[in-house]
Amino acid sequence: MMNAVMIVELKKHVQDKGLVFWIFLLPILFTVLFIAIFTSGVDDATRQEVIQSIVPGYVVMFVFFIMISMVEVFIKDRDKGMTARLASTPLKSYSYLLGKWLPFMFIVLFQIIVLFLFGKVVYDISLGEPIILLILSLFITFTVTALGLAMSLIVNTENMGIAITQIIALGGAMLSGLWMPLEMMPDFMQTIARFLPQYWAHQSFQDAMAGTTQVSELFQTLGVLFAIGLAAFIIAMIRYPYFLKRAVN
Repeated sequence: MMNAVMIVELKKHVQDKGLVFWIFLLPILFTVLFIAIFTSGVDDATRQEVIQSIVPGYVVMFVFFIMISMVEVFIKDRDKGMTARLASTPLKSYSYLLGKWLPFMFIVLFQIIVLFLFGKVVYDISLGEPIILLILSLFITFTVTALGLAMSLIVNTENMGIAITQIIALGGAMLSGLWMPLEMMPDFMQTIARFLPQYWAHQSFQDAMAGTTQVSELFQTLGVLFAIGLAAFIIAMIRYPYFLKRAVN
């Protein structure tokens, strides 16, 4: 039963042109635009250094926008009666949540791979430690979609979900040094950054791209990302009964 839910959801998302825009076209457009702006008139060495920061920075920023699609899917299912109908079947609550959640994990992981490959093909970015990049991609995928799952079961409307996602994605990007080097930011903002998943993912992506990953720092990043994702999943499980009570029969 869970597999059926997952397959149906995955097919639906693949055919969603709006989702394609959010996860592929918009990140690529922003990446090209900001690289053109920030590398105008600089030497080749500086240009490549800027590119090596912008590409992973925008990868990390834009993966968070999947949360909008997650909220939209759960709210529509709730309001159209689909959630209530599935709840009346032998399908377990965790199976329902996993069936809805896993397709988004596949999509985000594919998004990350495509955006890094775009950076490699178009800007010749360094992918010094591809295995570590893949591991980091898996962990940030888990974290982002777990946060999206929790938010989908907490918010009451799609507009609320969109507003919160923008705060998380754009505010987190600004505070985590995705738009400018963290060293250029005030000390209090650098302190705040260490509490955000964007900071850990971006720093580790840059280290892996440069081939300078330290094992202790990598495990610290993975631990932080997993802890945030696990906490979000637990919140989602706790909130599911309340979400179900609001579902239309």
